[in-house]
Parts: sequence; C-alpha cells; structure tokens
Amino acid sequence: MTDYSLVFTGLFSTVLVLGLLIKFYLTSRQIRYVARHKENVPVVFAATISLQAHQKAADYTIAKARFGMLQTAFGAVLLLGWTLLGGLDALNQAVTHSNLVAYGSLVPQLALLVAFAVISGLLDLPFTLYATFRLEQRFGFNKMTFRLWLVDLAKSLLVGAVVGLPIIALILWLMGSAGRLWWLWAWGVWMCFNLLVLVLFPTVIAPLFNKFKPLDDQNLKARVTALMQRCGFAAKGLFVMDGSKRSAHANAYFTGFGAAKRVVFYDTLLKQLSPGEVDAVLAHELGHFKHKHIIKRIIAMFAMSLVGFALLGWLSSQTWFYTGLGIRPNVAVSNDAIALLLFMLVVPLFSFFVSPVFAQLSRKHEFEADAYAVLQTDGRDLQSALLKLYQDNASTLTPDPVYVKFYYSHPPASERLGRMAPSI
Repeated sequence: MTDYSLVFTGLFSTVLVLGLLIKFYLTSRQIRYVARHKENVPVVFAATISLQAHQKAADYTIAKARFGMLQTAFGAVLLLGWTLLGGLDALNQAVTHSNLVAYGSLVPQLALLVAFAVISGLLDLPFTLYATFRLEQRFGFNKMTFRLWLVDLAKSLLVGAVVGLPIIALILWLMGSAGRLWWLWAWGVWMCFNLLVLVLFPTVIAPLFNKFKPLDDQNLKARVTALMQRCGFAAKGLFVMDGSKRSAHANAYFTGFGAAKRVVFYDTLLKQLSPGEVDAVLAHELGHFKHKHIIKRIIAMFAMSLVGFALLGWLSSQTWFYTGLGIRPNVAVSNDAIALLLFMLVVPLFSFFVSPVFAQLSRKHEFEADAYAVLQTDGRDLQSALLKLYQDNASTLTPDPVYVKFYYSHPPASERLGRMAPSI
C-alpha cells in the first residue's frame, strides 16, 4: 500500500529545492548581465540617459537582486521550519491544548492564524526595515521617517484585523458548517469580499495612509478631462496623492471599481513630467481599460480562486496532506485553520513554475496599452515619459533576457520603445 504522506513529502521537498535553484540561477544571470553592461549606456539611449544614471540603475538592480536572494534563501529555510521541521505543528498543538478550546472551535482556529501571522511578521521585520531604511535610503528613494513607518504599521495591523478577521472567521465557519461543498460557498464569499474591497479602497482604506487632494492645475485638469472624454472614459475624480512623503518613486494609477473609479497621480509624477507626458501616461492606463485588461484579470482571478478553493476542499480532507508536511492532524478539534495555513504555504511553490505565463500575458497587455496611448496622444510624449520614469525609478536598461521572460510584468525599456519607434 502506498504511503502517500512520504510521496507528498518527497514532492514538496523536490519542488522546494528545484524552485530555489531556478530562482538563484535566474537572479545570478540578472546580476552578471547587468554588471557586464554597466559601463556603457546602450546606443539607443545614449542621447537621453547619462552614464551616471545608467550606472545608478545597474547598482540599484544588483543590490535589490542580491538582497532578494537572501530573502529567498531565508524564506525557504523558514518554510522548512514551519512544515517538515515541526514549527507549525508545535504552534498548532500549543493552541489546541490551551484554554482557548473552551470558547468553541472557531476561537482557537483564529488564534492559530493570528499567532502565525504575528510570528511570520516579526521574522520578516528585519528584511522590511533593511529594504526601507538601508537599501532604498542608499539610492535616495526612501523619504519615510521611522515614526511614519511605525504609524503605517499600526494602521496596517488595524485594517488587517478589522477587515481580515471577519472574512477569515466566516470562511472557517463555512468550512465547518456548510457540508462537502463548503469551498463553493467560501469562494463566493471571497469573491464578494474582493469586489467590496475594490469599491471601498479608494474612499475608505487608501485615505488612511495617504492624503488625496483634487487636481488643482486647471490647465492639466482640462487636458486630462478632454483626453478621457475623447477616449469615452468617466471617473469619479482626478486626485493627487502625497507619495513623496514615503518614496521618490513616481506613478499614476486608476483605482476603484464601477462608478467608484478615480484617477490618482503621485505628486512626484507631476513634478517630473510635462503636461503632454502626463497625458501619454494616462492614455496608457486608459488603454488597459479600453482593451478590458482589468475585467480580464478579475475574471482570471475568479477562475483561479475557484480552482484554488476546490483544491483546498479536497486537500483538507486528506490525512497525507497534513502528515506529509509534518503536521499531526487534530482529533478533538477542527483542522480547518491548519489546512488554510498549509495551503497558503505550499501553493506558491507550485504556482512559481507557471508564473512566466502570467508575466508574458502582462507584458502583452502593456504593449497593447502603449499602442493605444500612441494613437490617442503624441507618441514622443509617451517615449520621453517612459524614459524619465525608467531613469527616476532607477530601472535598468539592460536586464537579462531570460530573467525578463520569467519575472518582468512590464517589458524592458528597449522592447517598449522599440515597439513605439515606427509610430514616433
């Protein structure tokens, strides 16, 4: 008789090691490739990008890649610690044998999830602090004070508790009370929750962290409004966000859903781009809506989450799923929370191998949005805007092609501008 626990342990270990080796290989390629092209600006950018800016982007990319390798290695060790080395099992047993079981089955399960989140957050804290106050600070991007970081952390924890705990509690209740098809009900609840967050984020959640004021540049407002009308797009309003209090990185985005959509510009973006360039960047974002990229991504999210919940529904009833990952299933109390945790820990290992497919699809969408922007505005404005954003965000102009195909959700500068060249 096959011991499925040992089979699953072997599969889990193999996928973990293989994924780790591939990540290290790809990141090493990226570091070597960027370093090899650091001393010379690519010919196509020589007239617009200085050698100093090119080298800063190379150094920033290499520093982030090396730091990412450290995080990846730590994450793999931590995952082993939680699973096969018994960390999650010990935490589960501690909660199971505590006085919390006297309050019913839901309370100890929520306590397990909260304890796991707190411990994981504390273990990840040094990496977060280093990334913000050393890495980003070193390259001049961090504008956040330690006090603001603490305030953001407190707000994030509060929002997570207020928003996250009720939905998790409802899903756990459905797992224990809705029968064999609980996963279908849970999927429906999860989708409704995500749509609700899309509606509430612009007006309720985002203002907790940033200040949003209406765009007061009347000339720019007139240009942007005319562009949106020409494209057949309506938004709730045009807003400027005080992104500069946290970072020097620049961006613009649409947020919200349905009638709650709004256009948000980082204040750093408006300082760096001309009105025509702002038009071009906005037209690119409008291109995503015109090509229905947002709707397609939401539908894809619905489909993948349905498959995920169905898979969780099956795995949660398989003893080997727990024992194969170093967990002793509970006998007297529910295993639903531990099933959720194991699923969230294991799924990223397997989904990593299909990530290039989604990265390729995302790059295709970016090309389509660029093409739309070139039709609606002056293509030279989009080209110059992208060059400024690549330079200001220290994005390397010479990424490794293999690394790009695996990781990049946006095409590298040479490919994007090369596609635009015939139209400019």
